[in-house]
Amino acid sequence: MLVLDTDHVVEFNRGSAEGARLRSKLEAATDDIAISIINTFIFSLVAALSSMNTLAAEPTRPIVIAHRGASGYLPEHTLEAKAMAHAMEADFIEQDVVLTKDDVPVVLHDIHLDTVTNVAEVFADRTRENGRFYAIDFTIDDIKRLRVTERIDWKTGKAVFPRRFPEGRGRFQVPTLMEEIELIQGLNKSTGRDVGIYPEIKSPAWHRTEGKDISRIVLDVLEGYGYKDKSDNIYLQCFDAAETRRIREDLKCKLKLVQLIGENSWKESATDFDQLRTPDGLRTVAEYADGIGPSLNHVIRGRSSQGELEVTNLVELAHRHGLEVHPYTFRADSLPEYADSLEDLIRVFVDEAKIDGLFTDFPDQAVSALRHGK
Repeated sequence: MLVLDTDHVVEFNRGSAEGARLRSKLEAATDDIAISIINTFIFSLVAALSSMNTLAAEPTRPIVIAHRGASGYLPEHTLEAKAMAHAMEADFIEQDVVLTKDDVPVVLHDIHLDTVTNVAEVFADRTRENGRFYAIDFTIDDIKRLRVTERIDWKTGKAVFPRRFPEGRGRFQVPTLMEEIELIQGLNKSTGRDVGIYPEIKSPAWHRTEGKDISRIVLDVLEGYGYKDKSDNIYLQCFDAAETRRIREDLKCKLKLVQLIGENSWKESATDFDQLRTPDGLRTVAEYADGIGPSLNHVIRGRSSQGELEVTNLVELAHRHGLEVHPYTFRADSLPEYADSLEDLIRVFVDEAKIDGLFTDFPDQAVSALRHGK
């Protein structure tokens, strides 16, 4: 380091030999400082670019959607199952939504009450001609009197998943959409996490025959809780393609929309699901939706006679049109024959099919599988 005292400054200014020597030293020192500054800048720039490249190279893992909550462990769509899903670090928690007689949106997978509640014991005389109990025939006060149980098959009366939560145990209730949103938003605040919601508009055409516009009612509730545009942590889904388009175009919904894809044999709606999976169908879906929700077998058919996985081109076609793909449903207790475990099933769909998210009854196992798969 060059230090100049008063005498050196005088010699520097006189133009003497000593001054020339000092000027030479100062110029050399100035060059060293400049080179040092340039080197520091280059090193910092390279480090920043390296960091950016590392971030860009690291793939974003698929999102985990808790299907009806942590429904592999607790009765589906109960607040307890949703709280457990939140604790298991799901990215999104699903809500299937139907309406009550007094227009309250409640979280139920079906328009019927008899497969997940004790409605037949409490309101034995409230069936329709087909012997079913419909949520829309009951007020919210009526429904709050019911006890939610593990899902049963309506025809046989037996548990659909016999190894899950014991039937008839616990004191679970049917939650309203508002109660569930408040629970998730409350847990987000207390934990510092940002778990999203993933509601589904159930049977909109059927609701209209009952004189109710479920989509408009649900959208009003969502807006009241701050879900207004694509930047909000929500996906809104529906099987009915005409209704999903109506939600976007007529109801002016700005949320991320997902077009669910089922089988025509389900008679879920008037939608031709086979046509939706074609290039033209997906091109049409991309006009109003941000993603699709196909079933597992729409993405992977199984194994060929030679033992090779038969991966369809659905994900590739969807991505070509800018659509995300979130297949359903990944269950540890209901695996397809080509998977030995839930982790194996998830690995295949992530590595081979390149999905963007997945619906699962076991969010903890899905989160763990995705972490181990990095």
